[in-house]
Amino acid sequence: MPTGNILVADDDAAIRTVVGQALTRAGYEVRTTGAASTLWRWIQAGEGDLVITDVVMPDENAFELLPRVKKARPDLPVIVMSAQNTFMTAIKASERGAYEYLPKPFDLKELLAIVGRAMSEPKNRLRTPEPEEMEGMPLVGRSPAMQDIYRALARLMQSDLTVMITGESGTGKELVARALHDYGKRKKGPFVAINVAAIPRDLIESELFGHEKGAFTGANQRSVGRFEQAEGGTLFLDEIGDMPMDAQTRLLRVLQQGEYTTVGGRTPIKANVRIVAATNKDLRVLIQQGLFREDLFFRLNVVPLRLPPLRERIEDIGDLARHFFAQAANEGLPLKSLEPAALERMKRYRWPGNIRELENLIRRLAALYPQELISEQIIVSELGLDASREGGAFLSGPAPASPTATPAAPRDPDESLAMAVERHLTELFKVHGDRLPPPGLYHRILREIEYPLISIALAATRGNQIKAAELLGLNRNTLRKKVRDLDVRLMRSSR
Repeated sequence: MPTGNILVADDDAAIRTVVGQALTRAGYEVRTTGAASTLWRWIQAGEGDLVITDVVMPDENAFELLPRVKKARPDLPVIVMSAQNTFMTAIKASERGAYEYLPKPFDLKELLAIVGRAMSEPKNRLRTPEPEEMEGMPLVGRSPAMQDIYRALARLMQSDLTVMITGESGTGKELVARALHDYGKRKKGPFVAINVAAIPRDLIESELFGHEKGAFTGANQRSVGRFEQAEGGTLFLDEIGDMPMDAQTRLLRVLQQGEYTTVGGRTPIKANVRIVAATNKDLRVLIQQGLFREDLFFRLNVVPLRLPPLRERIEDIGDLARHFFAQAANEGLPLKSLEPAALERMKRYRWPGNIRELENLIRRLAALYPQELISEQIIVSELGLDASREGGAFLSGPAPASPTATPAAPRDPDESLAMAVERHLTELFKVHGDRLPPPGLYHRILREIEYPLISIALAATRGNQIKAAELLGLNRNTLRKKVRDLDVRLMRSSR
């Protein structure tokens, strides 16, 4: 049975109660408070084997308190909770010495697992990096998919582990690579990026490793390669799946031995760089086809990070649109915003170009339209261009119900939900013929079911989220987050 004393601080009494009861049932002694000052007094008095605290407290922000806690009791693990689920929240938690960061709402089983790990870990292994002020927001989004990315990045910042970033084109792979560099321990060194696919195959080795004068025809002087340029910093190898086999062999040797030679050179050069690679291809398929070395894959894939396509994080579209509108305004374009119906229409689009396509759309809207408020009609017009080209670029199947939605055709009253979903998917695959539907089908179908389910439950309980949560069997915080992320509107109750 676990033992130990845990201090819990949160200004929400309901969260204090739920967390406190869960920890007590698990065998821990628990003290709870709604004030940072009380928490600090307990810590100074030597109480507590572990702290769980919200970031925003009435009297002090936890990020201001953390440096004092780490100075007074460096071995005391602190788990930070926050509803401000941004990349910078995760990074600040890591930079200020938090043991772990948990975005709200969280799963109590996950919290108990983290508590158990922290309580059993040797105290001298707890992280105590120096706090550092940071500005800007390099990554945007509060979806569960992005929370996983933020937490992974926060853990990787102070390491030199090789990272492999996978994801479709336009998902922001270079942005993630830059974040790893800019907030990591190599941030004072250079960040050098090379798009392998954009370099002629016969020049890739020279680009990477440099060449000596006379090494080949046209080599009139010594040239510095990207490895040398990135000395002490980070080398980002984009589209690594397009690297020719000869260059793969040389890159593998660098990763194995930590040194390389220039083309035409004989003297080994030590490589002091962190490697971050990225690809939009399935490297395992390329390995089977004999186009990519399996041993190189394992050297590069030490820490895999998969970036979700935009259609798997549609709840982030509003935040991303506001971010891009603000960027456009900073560049001198008029500040714009979206009508709710326009945002909802954008959430139904499948975004084949991902975030890059969204950014281009927002910049186009800011530059070409005089209206301060962008309407649904404008969005339909703009995205309709892609819809005809892609053979239907909006999410397949019926759109989430809304007050303006067209009524669906009558269904067989004896048809079960499973039968309806099966029929819908069968029709969907027929429409696409020999081509498969776009990736992300699982999450699209779930969302199309979740939206009316939650909306009808709210209507049946007259908008009472507590009763609706009980009806659905969901935690109230989980329901509240889904209502916000899905932009759920009440349907008329059929009762």
